[in-house]
Amino acid sequence: MLALSWNKKMTLKYFFALAVGLALGTSALAQEAAWRDVHGQPVPETEARRSINGLAGFLLVTPDADWREKWDTPANTVPHFNEAKTVERGQQVFVLIFFSNPKKGVDGRADLTCDLDAVRPDGSVSSHQENAVCYQGELRGDAYATYLAVPVIGFTGDPDDPAGTWTVRVSLKDNLSKTVLPLKTSFTLK
Repeated sequence: MLALSWNKKMTLKYFFALAVGLALGTSALAQEAAWRDVHGQPVPETEARRSINGLAGFLLVTPDADWREKWDTPANTVPHFNEAKTVERGQQVFVLIFFSNPKKGVDGRADLTCDLDAVRPDGSVSSHQENAVCYQGELRGDAYATYLAVPVIGFTGDPDDPAGTWTVRVSLKDNLSKTVLPLKTSFTLK
């Protein structure tokens, strides 16, 4: 069963890392946002982690029920999240949407919305939402900081949910730069 919740406290991190060692960093010579490792080297883009026109986005499926506590820490604290590729029935996971470098208006505010789709293993749509607010407000700190989007997708494998690969697609839309960043991730329900 899929559920959508809202991250009411929109905070940022100057550096964000996963347990697998990924981080978003900036380079003095960089022209666009790019995902980089902990040593500042660019990492290959994937369907779940990429950038277009300077806007960077990343989807993460995590089993960490304490994801909010991990995120809501001082900006200089690097949160570490576990990643879930396989989900057991009854287990709860969360799809987190991270972004960096949205265009700011003259008022210093960003305006991001997103389309959200969860797709069952047979290709049918389990959940669909268009133009959900992802982030609308002032960007506090560096534009290249990593921000957590407002919607968080929760999933718990119910007994009647089909086993197999579930896909989550997010179109992250920077309404000021007119950039649409398609992201996709998946997990297997056992």
